[in-house]
Amino acid sequence: MIVTTEAIHDELARIEREYNVRVLYAVESGSRAWGFASRDSDYDVRFVYLHPLEWYLSINEKRDVIEEPISGLLDVSGWDLRKALGLFRKSNPPLLEWLGSPIVYVERHGLAERMRDLLKRSFSPLSCLHHYMHMAQGNYREYLRGETVRIKKYFYVLRPILACSWIEKHRTMPPTEFAELYADAELSPELTATIEELLRRKLAGEELDTEPRIAVLNDYLDERIGHFSAIATGMERGDLSVEVLDRLFVDMLHEVWQKTARE
Repeated sequence: MIVTTEAIHDELARIEREYNVRVLYAVESGSRAWGFASRDSDYDVRFVYLHPLEWYLSINEKRDVIEEPISGLLDVSGWDLRKALGLFRKSNPPLLEWLGSPIVYVERHGLAERMRDLLKRSFSPLSCLHHYMHMAQGNYREYLRGETVRIKKYFYVLRPILACSWIEKHRTMPPTEFAELYADAELSPELTATIEELLRRKLAGEELDTEPRIAVLNDYLDERIGHFSAIATGMERGDLSVEVLDRLFVDMLHEVWQKTARE
């Protein structure tokens, strides 16, 4: 099954009508954005949206996410802008990956561009390294510790480990695409050949199921997990004043809904 860009735009337009929101930014996330999707991988569409002003003027707590039922390969969900900006202040890696996605479906009112500019001075190496470390440790412990392993899960440990390498080296948000992380890591010829063969098999649509563990990969992952666990506490904390994000939130309210009223 192929999900077309037109179908994704139609779904986002339906969400806007049904929930009375405006989608400001929508991207592909997950394996398709990372660059190692197989033919049957889901389309993980993620978006940031904004309600009209009156929605926010209430003493009641309101739901700040939209999650639609998965339909075939299409998985669509989004975060309200106020929630997204709160997470942005904490350098939330999934949100920051959205900002770096190579597959963009909607980009309106300059929101993503302004957030990317703010990220240059607010990024927290500490928060993001912890996130990727926990992801790598969890997947490694669950899938890759035995003599036989779920072979495709190597990518779900390799990617966060390479993201940690990027953070240690550059102190910036890692690229969303696996290829950029991989190229920057300067791995040994043996590791490189092993990873490229796995990647070739995955992209060709082979069923990467249970197979014997790959010693060279496990040795590398063991060493890197230990290394990043040791250096994590020495990472810098980012910071960004809430006033800056309040200003961005208010600007978006004015820009989006005043323009909508004029139309």
